[in-house]
Amino acid sequence: MRARLTDGMKAAMKSGEKRKLSTLRLINAAIKDRDINARGTGKDRVSDEEILQILAKMIKQREESAKIYEEQSRLDLAEQEREEMEIIREYLPKQMDEAEVRDACAKVVAEVNGESLRDMGKCMNALKEKYPGKLDVGKASAVVKELLG
Repeated sequence: MRARLTDGMKAAMKSGEKRKLSTLRLINAAIKDRDINARGTGKDRVSDEEILQILAKMIKQREESAKIYEEQSRLDLAEQEREEMEIIREYLPKQMDEAEVRDACAKVVAEVNGESLRDMGKCMNALKEKYPGKLDVGKASAVVKELLG
């Protein structure tokens, strides 16, 4: 994952893609920050799974920022946030479509023997562990709630 991000930065530098280069630098800075924090706890470097979590968090932040910018009629800044989201998405695994999310949720509910909403946490943890970065947790949560309800 790290090598892919570094290669992307090099390619962006060579082709003069300023937005892509700055976005990839932000990603690398976030990863290095997390590496430094991990060293404090005795770990060496963050895993690829944790990098996927960082990327997902960055997308969520940009979605929220774009929404705020639109509400304030700053469409130029909202567009910039959307461009950054697309660049970040290039480095995430392909997202599951709605049918795949429903199928994954049904399997996980069956695996953990989910019977009521009390099992929601177990189901969501299992989904996050099995499908890191591949599914929208918000959508999956709604499906699991529906299945357990």
